[in-house]
Amino acid sequence: MHVVLHGLRIGCWAVLLAACGSPRLPSKIDWVPAKAGPVAPFVLAEAQRAVLEGRRVLVYVGATWCEPCRKLHEAVQRGALDAKFGELRLVEYDLDRDAERLAEAGYVSQFIPLLAVPDEEGRASGRQFAGSVKGDGAVDRIVADLTKLLGRAR
Repeated sequence: MHVVLHGLRIGCWAVLLAACGSPRLPSKIDWVPAKAGPVAPFVLAEAQRAVLEGRRVLVYVGATWCEPCRKLHEAVQRGALDAKFGELRLVEYDLDRDAERLAEAGYVSQFIPLLAVPDEEGRASGRQFAGSVKGDGAVDRIVADLTKLLGRAR
């Protein structure tokens, strides 16, 4: 009887695994707008949620008046970066609105856009890049810097 039940359990698991297939990695960049309150706990919660979804979190700091920031947004909305960075979740902050609370969590830069890897507490880890060229080369420059930040080959 034990052998039969054990065999049924194995058979059920095999059916479930075949039905579910292998987990798919996310294929579209996910923007998450900042919520009110302290930065680090929110970033940490998003990072934990991202891990469960097979994603990787970066903190993004931009501004509506920033030309490279606008160009990056447009490229992400078009899906132009999804093939290379589709697993990313970008937790988005606005420099004009959020500068003080970002600084409290260590996310500080003289230039934007800022893309930063959070540490295990949701604070700035020091691994980041900031700024870009203006004009049509902005997104290419951001892609190159993001590739280096994430430790990927070009």
